[in-house]
Amino acid sequence: MPKGSPELTAARKEEIINACEQLYQTMSFKDITLKEIGNVTSFTRTSIYNYFRTKEEIFLALYEREYDRWNKELQGILNENEKLTKEELAEKIAVSISNRQQLLKLLSMNNYDMEENSRPELLTSFKVAYGTSLKIMKQLLEKFCPEKSGQDIQRFIYQFFPFMFGIYPYTSVTDKQKNAMKNAKVEFKYQTVFEITYSCLIDML
Repeated sequence: MPKGSPELTAARKEEIINACEQLYQTMSFKDITLKEIGNVTSFTRTSIYNYFRTKEEIFLALYEREYDRWNKELQGILNENEKLTKEELAEKIAVSISNRQQLLKLLSMNNYDMEENSRPELLTSFKVAYGTSLKIMKQLLEKFCPEKSGQDIQRFIYQFFPFMFGIYPYTSVTDKQKNAMKNAKVEFKYQTVFEITYSCLIDML
């Protein structure tokens, strides 16, 4: 493969994103550095700057890929079903979100900093993936909830997508956090991603 070819560029970008994803399984965003990412790629750390200028750009690319993966699941719901009750639709969407734990984790981060420290063209690419999620969700509601008006659908989207930012913190709770809640005498029922999402969807649909 010739040096600098589109295929090589795409492959190296993918390798960098994969390295970031690997580290993100066991490390926090603040602890992951370009040096750490470079240590788990097959080329030098300085080469990363040929593809991504900041750590935030790499995370934004990972974020975009997670939306692309979710979009495929949402598109599958749309294409593979002729009719769905509200309960069935809520269940299928909740399952699709349960499959995207990494997307939920990224959503719970400071998105402002991630977007602010990325180049406009990369941010635009990310927004295309995000916009596709909005579009498919709108199509799902139009197909399976035909009684909803355009305003109803818009209200649903403006409520549900912000809700997604809080799913991870409410469902991925450490023992330290649980003990703190217990010591503070706060009564709280812990739920799975599916449970909290399904409940929200049922109320909104």
